[in-house]
Amino acid sequence: MPLGILGKKIGMTRLFDEKSQSMIPVTVVDVKDNTFLQEKTIEKDGYRAIQVGFDTQAKESRSNKAAIGHAKKAGSPVKRQIQEFRLCSGDTLPEAHPGAELFTVGQFVDVIGTTKGHGFTGVVKRYQFGGLRMTHGSMMHRRTGAIGCRSTPGRVWKNQKMPGHDGAAQRTVQNLQVVAVRAEDGALLISGAIPGANGSYVTVRPAKKKKSA
Repeated sequence: MPLGILGKKIGMTRLFDEKSQSMIPVTVVDVKDNTFLQEKTIEKDGYRAIQVGFDTQAKESRSNKAAIGHAKKAGSPVKRQIQEFRLCSGDTLPEAHPGAELFTVGQFVDVIGTTKGHGFTGVVKRYQFGGLRMTHGSMMHRRTGAIGCRSTPGRVWKNQKMPGHDGAAQRTVQNLQVVAVRAEDGALLISGAIPGANGSYVTVRPAKKKKSA
């Protein structure tokens, strides 16, 4: 995995292209306060990787002793989020801590986040079922309907779509383009929408399936 960066989703806004005057919807991601915590090597750990911490903990007392000791060994305050990025043999690390300048305008990225949770929902909201008759007295308006399979095989198939917990799942949106890099503000403006609510943590990494021009 190429070196990525951790961030926090701020919200969505829009920019206008100077050439075509077209409107571009973008998501603002706060990526400041990223810190290198640990570098893993083939000689010591059997693989190359870098550990990145993000979002300084407000009170050190809210962390356990292991996290406090790990951060102090790296000369950093305790971080709320820690993620490891695998490095290839030819990858080099930036001299300073990673920030918005790690990416360039026009570069394609993948964004990983946790979707909004909707709690326990029915099949109409969860899977967009059409529902049953809306006539008076049916009492089956937004119900699932029959889920069995008669006498053969006489059971409910595995993975049958049913009511249950909806959302709060990790999702990756691929091939989004970096529209603007604001290093002075520690922010990335990425085209389109990304998973999660405002204020949720996301991971931004170079796109795996699409190379930048």
